[in-house]
Amino acid sequence: MPHAVRHEPVIAVLLPCYNEELTIGEVVRRFRETLPSAAIYVYDNNSKDLTALKARAAGASVVREPRQGKGNVVRRMFADIDADIYVMADGDGTYAPEDAPLLINVLQTERSDMVVGTRRGVTDDAGRNGHAFGNRVFNRLYKGLFGTDFTDIFSGYRVFSRRFVKSFPAVSGGFEVETEMSVHASQLKLPVSEMALDYGRRPEGSSSKLSTFRDGARILWMFAMLMKETQPLRFFGTFALFFLAASIGLMIPVLIEFAQTGLVPRMPTWVLSIGMLLLSMLAMMTGLILDSVSRGRAEQKRIFYLSISSGRAEQAQPKSEPGKASRAA
Repeated sequence: MPHAVRHEPVIAVLLPCYNEELTIGEVVRRFRETLPSAAIYVYDNNSKDLTALKARAAGASVVREPRQGKGNVVRRMFADIDADIYVMADGDGTYAPEDAPLLINVLQTERSDMVVGTRRGVTDDAGRNGHAFGNRVFNRLYKGLFGTDFTDIFSGYRVFSRRFVKSFPAVSGGFEVETEMSVHASQLKLPVSEMALDYGRRPEGSSSKLSTFRDGARILWMFAMLMKETQPLRFFGTFALFFLAASIGLMIPVLIEFAQTGLVPRMPTWVLSIGMLLLSMLAMMTGLILDSVSRGRAEQKRIFYLSISSGRAEQAQPKSEPGKASRAA
């Protein structure tokens, strides 16, 4: 009787950090206890405290990333590390390492490429009222623009397959990288899952690196850029409709006056309305052309994604028994 042969997946825990000396040691220790076979990497993003020392003392491999911003760290981590399963969390202790096996189990059993640990109650209280309000607004905006795959696009606790990590372009530089991950999955229609988890509090003396208005503006800008790249017809079509409405609004009074008098006394208004009409046509043509380009890019991304090993524990094909092989011959 042939036996199925499986190999244990290689798991890597990725922890981007910036000034987390109060928490990183405990986070690394808990991940080592929870996932004893996993390799733990801490990427220090120019910390001015003892984050790197505490992480190394706890048993993590520490790498320094000089380009400031979480997006730059994620891009470096995904490029550097080879594994079958990637667990990404924050080093501030707000995500429980003990939940990692649950996320990994969902990734494997549902054959997903990304599992997001959604934060219970994050839209009600994310540490600051501004953050909670921003989470509600941006999650609703995401659903309207890109789809309903996710309910917490800013969660930093995620588990990925090798395919996702090695096909993710990671062009953003800051905290908007989670949004980029979500859009990447939605655009390629990758299998994704969510699991609701408890979200902890930072310990006394540890502060959030997020700025409500600055990072909110950067995320809003990222939304616009990702919409331009993935949905150019919708993006430029919005401008086309705006210019068309403005053109008609300026044009109608001039046409009415021309019908009544046979004169066009407001020539600058007429010229402006024609200019708006031309801009509307230009925006629509731009959207149509770039929509074809975007579809071609999405197809190429999908083909590249499929060319990468899934990283899952594959079942080896059982060898045929000699007797059976000869009888089959």
